[in-house]
Amino acid sequence: MGGSFLLFSYLLSVFASLPSFTVVKADSDLTRPSFTPINRDLYHSSDDLIEQIKSFVHRHPDKLTVETIKAGNKGYTSEITVVTYCQSRKETDDKSKFRILLSFGQHGRELITSELALRILSILSEEQFLPKMDRASLNGTLENVVIKVVPMENLNGRKLVEAGNLCERRNGRGVDLNRNWSVDWGKKEKDYDPYEENPGIAPFSEPETQIMRKIAISFDPHIWVNVHSGMEALFMPYDHKNRTPDGLPSQRMRLLLEELNNVHCHKRCMIGSGGGSVGYLAHGTATDYMHDVVRVPMSFTFEIYGDNTATLKDCFKMFNPVDHTTFKRVLNDWSAAFFTIFKLGPHQIDVHSKAAVSSMDKWVSIDEYFDGYLMGRRNRYGKKMEVLEVGMQEIRTYFRLFLLSSVLLLFMFCSRISKTGRQIVSAIPI
Repeated sequence: MGGSFLLFSYLLSVFASLPSFTVVKADSDLTRPSFTPINRDLYHSSDDLIEQIKSFVHRHPDKLTVETIKAGNKGYTSEITVVTYCQSRKETDDKSKFRILLSFGQHGRELITSELALRILSILSEEQFLPKMDRASLNGTLENVVIKVVPMENLNGRKLVEAGNLCERRNGRGVDLNRNWSVDWGKKEKDYDPYEENPGIAPFSEPETQIMRKIAISFDPHIWVNVHSGMEALFMPYDHKNRTPDGLPSQRMRLLLEELNNVHCHKRCMIGSGGGSVGYLAHGTATDYMHDVVRVPMSFTFEIYGDNTATLKDCFKMFNPVDHTTFKRVLNDWSAAFFTIFKLGPHQIDVHSKAAVSSMDKWVSIDEYFDGYLMGRRNRYGKKMEVLEVGMQEIRTYFRLFLLSSVLLLFMFCSRISKTGRQIVSAIPI
């Protein structure tokens, strides 16, 4: 009896242990993440990153200024922090200086791009330095340059990523900000993915793109760079065509990109038009708008990192370095690339060349002109100019009426001259 009891107890214990082992194994599979989480030791949170940048400005008010621009519609609001570098704050609005506009973090999941913005600003404020670059060389390079940096264009989308949606690239209401610009907007390719490429209900429907358009028009840069991740590439226009623009400006863009590829990208980067290089066309992009509408002489899209070994669901690893060595290398290589642009850019373009563009070539819509004008005035004079926005619609309306009246008067005048001419001819004896 005792032996039977012991055998029964033994068999019961073995039987009980089997499902326990199976359950533990299944639980371990379910809890093991199938994706790489954000490395908090390498990456700042969005709030911390903006605070770091504001700290730079506070410590270096002689060179850096910062403003936060807000916009919203239909219950959705956004804000964009803009940092301006100029060796003399009094010369920030000096149009004789070479102007560069940089945008980072347009897609929420591309955290590494905003870290690069932070690194560039730390070097501009002289709290960090590039290898093989001394202060005298740095100051000489930047003496006649004004640089505007947008470190995190898509703050709302970034917040979604930090909350756990690591594959999110769109803004806070599901629109891809790099499909919301007006050049060739809304066209959909056969492989169109509405989750990835939602262009919005209209061009500039999103507050973020409205803010960026105003900045671009008022600042009127010589160089624009839209910084992304997902691969290593140096792109120039076009994104919506399978070719690059014609002419000397396009040749200059390519020469600069080839220099960057050879020196800083170690010949790994793809060079060419975005539409002709990545295997698909993109419509409504920021870089095509900067080139075609704002007429920025050098308009670029840089892709600074990509891990092609990552699975499609492992978005953080796909778009961001996850180890310290790679993280440091990416920031060092691309910071050096941007300072090469700061150095070579002014020698590639005549600083007054934009003023020489014909008025027909440099056509901007009335709405865009007034938006850009008021943005510039508000940036310069502060809240005193905000009252002008109240009459924005009236200004546009009166301006359109003026143009329409001028055209009608000209038509009537030409008609009267034509009739008078016929009467004089008929009165001459034959």
